[in-house]
Amino acid sequence: MITYLVGGAVRDKLLDYPVIEKDWVIVGATPKELLDKGFKQVGKDFPVFIHPKTGDEHALARTERKSGHGYYGFEVNFDSNVSLEEDLIRRDLTINAIAMTEDGRYIDPYGGKEDLEARILRHVSPAFSEDPLRVLRVARFAARYAHLGFTIAPETLKLMQEITSSGELRHLAGERVWKETYRAIGETSPEVYFETLKSCNALKDWFAELDALWGIPNPPQWHPEIDTGIHTMMVLKQSALLSDDPVTRFAALCHDLGKSESPKETLPGHPGHEKRGVPLVGKLCKRLKAPNEYTQLAKIASEFHLHMHRINELKATTIVKMLEKTDAFRKPDRFHQFIQVCEADYKGRTGFEQKPYPQSRLMKSALAVCAEIEPRELISKGFTGQKLGQEIHRVRVERVKQLMLEPCD
Repeated sequence: MITYLVGGAVRDKLLDYPVIEKDWVIVGATPKELLDKGFKQVGKDFPVFIHPKTGDEHALARTERKSGHGYYGFEVNFDSNVSLEEDLIRRDLTINAIAMTEDGRYIDPYGGKEDLEARILRHVSPAFSEDPLRVLRVARFAARYAHLGFTIAPETLKLMQEITSSGELRHLAGERVWKETYRAIGETSPEVYFETLKSCNALKDWFAELDALWGIPNPPQWHPEIDTGIHTMMVLKQSALLSDDPVTRFAALCHDLGKSESPKETLPGHPGHEKRGVPLVGKLCKRLKAPNEYTQLAKIASEFHLHMHRINELKATTIVKMLEKTDAFRKPDRFHQFIQVCEADYKGRTGFEQKPYPQSRLMKSALAVCAEIEPRELISKGFTGQKLGQEIHRVRVERVKQLMLEPCD
C-alpha cells in the first residue's frame, strides 16, 4: 500500500501556484483495508476515502472503460493490482498526470513537467475522447492559466472538436456543465473559457444564446470592435478586472443576449434588445441549472443596462422607477453588482478600457439619497397605505431631481 500526491496539488506546486486542496491516490490497497484504518468512504461509483486525521481525499488507483454516454458512462476497476501508471494514464492532461511520493520525488511517465515548462495543455492519451466533460475542463484550465502563457496543444484542440462533433456534449448533465462553468467564471481570465469552447464549436450545445452573438454587428461609433461576440468577451474580461464575484461576472456575460434576435433591417442598431434579452437569459439559466441569484442579476443587467449608461439623459422619475423595479432598496448589494456590470459593459469596447465611468457614482448617489427617506416620518404626517407608497415615491423623485441639479466635481 503506497500513497502518492496527485493532480492539481502537484501541478500547482510545480507552478508555484497556490495549492488549495490535496488529492491522494493509493496503490495496492482495497476498500476494506482503508475502512479498517479509519478512512470514511464517500461515493459509490467512484469511491473516495476521507483520511481520518487530515480530511484529505484519497482514491484507490483505478482504470476506466467507456460503457455508455456522458460523464457517468464508465465501468471502473479499482482492484489492488492497478498500477500508478495505469491510474495516471486515464487522466485528462499531462500536467494533471504527475504524482509525487511521500519523500518528495516526482513520478512523471507522460511528460507533464515538460508541458508545464512549455506552457502547453496536452491530453495524456486517446482515452481523453471518452469523457465529454473534458472539453469543458480543458477550457477551464485554459482560462485559469492563460495569464501564465498556457495554450492548448493543436492535437488536443482537434480531439475537443471531434468530441463536440460526435454529439457527446449533449449527454452531459446540466449540473456538471454548470459546475465547470461556475469554476471557469471565477478564474483569472474567464473569457478564455468561452473563447475556447467557441473555437471547438462547443458553445452551441449548452450556450446557444451566447454562441449566436458572434457575427452580429454593432454601430462602429460606439463599438469599434463591431462584433457582439467579441464585445461580450471584452465585457467579461473587464468584469473580471472589476470584481471577483462570479454572479457579477455571469451577468456581464449575459447582458447583450437580446442582440442575437435584432431584426436584420435595424442592424447594426439594436432597438429593444434589452427586454428581448430577458427571456433568453431565462432559457440559458434554466438549461444550465444556474442558481436563482445568477438568473435574477443577469435579467436585471439585460433589461436595464442602457438606462444606466444614459442616466444623465433620464428624468428623475425614470431613475426612481428603475430603482424600484430592480428592488434596489431591499437588495442594495445586488444593485451595486448591477452597476459593476454596466461599468464592465462600458469599458468592454476597443479604446474604452481606461475611460472613467461617472454614471456609476451618480447612480450610487441616487440610491443613497432615496434610501435615506424614513417612512416613519411620513407616517407621522398621516400618510398610510397606498398614499404612503405614493408619497415615498414622490419624495424619492424630488431628491433625485435635486441630485441631478448639483454640479459635478
